Amino acid sequence: MYNLLSNIKNPDDIKHCSLEQLNELCDEIRRFLISSVSKTGGHLASNLGVVELTVALHFCFDLPKDKIVWDVGHQCYVHKILTNRMSRFSTLRQKDGLSGFPKTSESEYDCFNTGHSSTSISAALGIARGRDLAGDNYHVLAVFGDGALTGGMMYEALNDAGRSKNNLIAILNDNAMSISKNVGAISRYLKDLRSKPGYFKSKQIVEFCLNKIPFFGRHFASFIKKIKWGIKQLILPSTIFDDLGFEYLGPVDGHNIKAMIAVFERAKRIDGPVFVHVHTKKGKGYSLAEDNPQKFHGISKFNINSGTAVSEKHEDDYSEVFGNTLVSLSEKNEKIVAITPAMPIGTGLTGFADKFKNRFFDVGIAEQHAVTFAAGLAVSGFIPVVPIYSSFLQRAYDQILHDVCLQNLHVVLPVDRAGIVGADGETHQGLYDIAFLSHMPNMSILSPSDFNELAQMLDYAVNVHKAPIAIRYPRGNTQADGIKAPFEFGKSITVREGGDLTIITAGRMVKTAQEVSEILLLRGIGTQVISLRTIKPLDEAAIIESAKKTRHMLTLEDGTIIGGIGSMVSSVLENNNIHISFHSLAFPDEPIPHGTIAQLDKQYGLDAESIAKFAMKFLNNGDE
Repeated sequence: MYNLLSNIKNPDDIKHCSLEQLNELCDEIRRFLISSVSKTGGHLASNLGVVELTVALHFCFDLPKDKIVWDVGHQCYVHKILTNRMSRFSTLRQKDGLSGFPKTSESEYDCFNTGHSSTSISAALGIARGRDLAGDNYHVLAVFGDGALTGGMMYEALNDAGRSKNNLIAILNDNAMSISKNVGAISRYLKDLRSKPGYFKSKQIVEFCLNKIPFFGRHFASFIKKIKWGIKQLILPSTIFDDLGFEYLGPVDGHNIKAMIAVFERAKRIDGPVFVHVHTKKGKGYSLAEDNPQKFHGISKFNINSGTAVSEKHEDDYSEVFGNTLVSLSEKNEKIVAITPAMPIGTGLTGFADKFKNRFFDVGIAEQHAVTFAAGLAVSGFIPVVPIYSSFLQRAYDQILHDVCLQNLHVVLPVDRAGIVGADGETHQGLYDIAFLSHMPNMSILSPSDFNELAQMLDYAVNVHKAPIAIRYPRGNTQADGIKAPFEFGKSITVREGGDLTIITAGRMVKTAQEVSEILLLRGIGTQVISLRTIKPLDEAAIIESAKKTRHMLTLEDGTIIGGIGSMVSSVLENNNIHISFHSLAFPDEPIPHGTIAQLDKQYGLDAESIAKFAMKFLNNGDE
């Protein structure tokens, strides 16, 4: 089935392939990707788009001596296939299996871990300067999508790299998409470049002719070089990348192996920073993904013939509930505006975008800009709602603190994918938002345990609260049972009564705490389960009252052990001179790998059975 691919164990194995064989290899890789990802789920469309690009890179460069930094990283599947990991693809994104992103611990061919966008040139420049400081000799490449060019960090790196003398090859995989269609002036600029396919060829011709200009004596060399550069600028317009100091090559057809091998071989011979512009099609080779690249960007198991997900019937999740509620609220309040950093689908904003086009702003992959932009809208009298995944929100830490909280502005931050997210692993786990938001002045943090609470909290955050406020909610649809009490800011609710043990928790873990209480009740242990709802400010009165009542207290949270709910509750007890048996249950101070949410809960002792077992020991011993 895979005549060529089955014999590829490392990049050296493709270096003796003919051009015809390389094209056959690309076809086999695409068939393997579609077949494999249909069984495991994963990032399909982006990887189908970089097949020829990746094969050409491995053909031209010598890995692992040469280094490739993959921006975002989810476009590295083909790279993994060519570096002796094809046999492990059945374990992709599964616990203890192959990561969906580059992992230095997984292979010597992965030189840098990447999970977020716009980081590759910074990392690659650091590697290149480290190489030069050490006196080594190898190529360093950064491969990034055009979506990465909407992130501010990319321009900081381009500015630094362009003025450097370090040999560095920056490769733009331009498919006009991030997850959704790219937006902004840079996207429009790249489209203009793509419309001039003769630019690269014309540039080569001009440079060939200019190189024929003679000069007499070595002392004229620099002068003549400047004259040549000036003539070339008169004949051919420069790109922004030329102006930044890069040697620009492109645009090149990213699905033409021969053309890409030629441009990469040329790039290898150029001293200083080089910018290679490669034009690809996201989803290439699988018509369903070509027609709907957003759907196939990250997809669960699916039927190859129909493209439909192989799963149970669709159920609402927190993102959808948020989006639907926001639309409803916005029909009544014209001051509400919504901002997304290139995630309208994932955060549930498509309905808002369709209905309120003039109040919807997609700023591209630019979380920092999104938050300060929201602050400006807040100053202007609007109510900006900025839903961002927890793991991406941390990129805007300074903007939340400096531009929103210190000015006490009414900006609403729905924190999507808060807590464990599962298959995308350590770079995407949303474990840190409580810790980094809770110490910010004027910031409040809400945490719903069901859809109804989320709707009530969003209504409160938009229409009542007049300061910075975050609402953190998990991926999926886990909901607590039987909670009917209306939301009241700053107040917790007791969802289970008992006199032997207190469990204080919030969000997704309220359901788990309810299950723990039921297990313990069968053993004659009464558990009072308190759902905080408002994590900051804490309902200190309820905590103190329950501590005095049961004298044994656990905190349970879907976050990191340092700086989370446990730390906050512990401070309340200490500040009020209350001495009881107390223990915090949370994820440890270490990177949390990929796996299902249930698997990771079990691994770290945060599933109901493990917690109940711990609680019984805790009650018997006062602590473990």
